[in-house]
Amino acid sequence: MEKNLKQQPADCVKVVLFGPESTGKTTLSRQLARHYNSVWVPEYAREYLQNKWNNQRKTCEPNDLLPIAEGQIRLENELAQKTDTVLICDTDLLETKVYSEAYYVGSCDPILEKYAIENTYDLYFLTYIDVPWEADDLRDKPTEREIMFEAFHNELMKQKRPFVLLKGNKKERLQEAVRHIDELLQRKECFQKKI
Repeated sequence: MEKNLKQQPADCVKVVLFGPESTGKTTLSRQLARHYNSVWVPEYAREYLQNKWNNQRKTCEPNDLLPIAEGQIRLENELAQKTDTVLICDTDLLETKVYSEAYYVGSCDPILEKYAIENTYDLYFLTYIDVPWEADDLRDKPTEREIMFEAFHNELMKQKRPFVLLKGNKKERLQEAVRHIDELLQRKECFQKKI
């Protein structure tokens, strides 16, 4: 089980779109992958939970979190082998940890928590709540956007993760994200030249 939550080594810069529901993470992930002619890791939980909703009319339960986490890391590990530039992750296990604690009275499976903290990324983009909330079968906290945003922000601070807050419209967010990813790629290139 634990090996299914561990990142495999990869020769690329990894960035994560991180934040509450309906804040533009998937849209920006796709835009960034197109911009860099690279790949993006979709949010496994969406497919998993949409299938559950369609087949059982049930929402997420605590026993869904480990299978979701395993599916997310499996996708990430597979797609990380397809690029040597940048991997855009629509989410990560730290996001799953935040949701677990928000929905299940502050609790998180210890194995999930361990790998949420151990797995590493070069940069997080924290998406702000200044875009309209859009309803779907899975989203359910339109009146708690500020509370959820604070939970995500606090987790990044607590874990001392490098992050950039993204605000504004799609174009502004894309420009800001590209600027920071370009800096990461330049640093990687300089480091490789020194080796």
